[in-house]
Amino acid sequence: MDVRGEVLTTAVLRAWARTALSELGRARAEIDELNVYPVPDGDTGTNLYLTWEAACDALPEGELTFAEAVQAFGRGALLGARGNSGVITSQLVRACGLRLAENLPRDPVEVSGGVLADARMSEAVAFADALVFAADAAYSAVAEPVEGTMLTVARQAATAAMEAANEGKSLAEVCLAAVAAARVALTKTTEQLEVLRRAGVVDAGGAGLVVILGAMESVLSGRGPAATTGVPARVPPLEALVPAQGTDLDPDGPAYEVMYLLEAPDEQIGDFRGQLAGLGDSVVVVGGDELWNVHVHTDDVGAAIELGIGIGKPYRIRVTHFADLAHRVPVPNRAVIAVAAGDGLANLFAEAGAVVVQGGPGRRCSTGELLKAIERSGAPEIVLLPNDSDSIAVAEAAAAAARQDGVRVAVIPTRAQVQGLAAIAVHDPERSFDDAVVQLSAAAGQTRHGAVTIAVKDAWTMAGTCRIGDALGVVDGDFTLITDDLETAATGVVDRLLGGGGELMTVVTGREVDPALVDALVRHVRRIRRDVDVVVYDGGQERYPLLIGVE
Repeated sequence: MDVRGEVLTTAVLRAWARTALSELGRARAEIDELNVYPVPDGDTGTNLYLTWEAACDALPEGELTFAEAVQAFGRGALLGARGNSGVITSQLVRACGLRLAENLPRDPVEVSGGVLADARMSEAVAFADALVFAADAAYSAVAEPVEGTMLTVARQAATAAMEAANEGKSLAEVCLAAVAAARVALTKTTEQLEVLRRAGVVDAGGAGLVVILGAMESVLSGRGPAATTGVPARVPPLEALVPAQGTDLDPDGPAYEVMYLLEAPDEQIGDFRGQLAGLGDSVVVVGGDELWNVHVHTDDVGAAIELGIGIGKPYRIRVTHFADLAHRVPVPNRAVIAVAAGDGLANLFAEAGAVVVQGGPGRRCSTGELLKAIERSGAPEIVLLPNDSDSIAVAEAAAAAARQDGVRVAVIPTRAQVQGLAAIAVHDPERSFDDAVVQLSAAAGQTRHGAVTIAVKDAWTMAGTCRIGDALGVVDGDFTLITDDLETAATGVVDRLLGGGGELMTVVTGREVDPALVDALVRHVRRIRRDVDVVVYDGGQERYPLLIGVE
């Protein structure tokens, strides 16, 4: 759907949410590398991704008014916020959304004389005003705001947006002005905070905010995301004392990060925030309507929680001991977690010893589901098999979050179910973790993959324009064939896969596949390559009658 234009709608919000999640996934590791403030625990990019994913997951499908959509999205960010940067981002998102819903009523209102008129302000002015309101709300949520952080980036972006709106610029131009100002502000954070200057980095949270704003600009302009994330790389430090990423924690700083959700009266939050600041630093309390997300770095975990009990009901309490992030030593034990696209595939992975998470076409697994699987396994060593291109970033985010809890995790970038099957087939739990990762990666990398499917709409592909009902052949993730029937597509895919050599072909059949199609494909392989072994499994996946792998 083309959402370009000068009106902020639910469709625009959905497009922005998806684009920003994808861009945060691309930039996650780069942002983690910048993370030296307030604690050098290398998790800002991961926390921003998890926070944004929670907001996206909270946005229900179906018809929603703009007000309903922004409220659901903001609440999802509030409930799912992770880390200092995630909590501040949730406040920015929630405040911005609520202000937009307030300033952009979608129904005309009655004025004097019985005349109906549209009372909303222009989209560009409303957007700029919402950015200003959100930046102010974020500053108010932090007990001791510090310049040179994402707060500074947010305020500079909002100021530039309002200036552009007052000049009569369009919505897309206002957003572009905000992004440009945010990027300039980000580069200046290095000189605003001594810890950033010494490490030769910009503020990690600010970098994430630039990615999020850039996603909105790409949606409104229709240009699409850039080839690179735009996250500034670390530069040579100006001094020799550079914190080691994720290990050199300040011995004089607070030892714990405490986070929880709090049900409490709004009027008591101001005093509560001040009392919390007396227990530690990095205090952020965001929310409203008697639901709050609380974040603090402190040495006194009990007191931080008791303050919440004193005014309301804290729950979903999460305590992280910073020293454990660097010093926890795992015991030998390992689990392989695989994303399966169908019931048959799930059985195959389970029989091979994997912990299975459901995924597949139209149902991308979430970071939360993978984290639950990691926790359920109880293993200190984890190998993740995403088995889908779109799930690799999700797996990487889950891995980074699990590492914060001391779990050793590796992601094998399997882009297809058959690559995952090839990897799990060679897993030897007796091997060392590093050797196992190399072995599984090699098996997956040596497996070419293909598939056949039916076009559900008219579209342009790498093979040309397809029409509804055309049979499509896929090789290594790209559409390479458009034909009239599935058998021709299947044999064409096989010919291309076997053109690069191979000894074993794996065929995974989808739900309700015609057995005659499978028989025809097997006969074709035996006719052209008698030296190739063919194995057929019932995968039960949707949309793809055949998945094909060649090793």
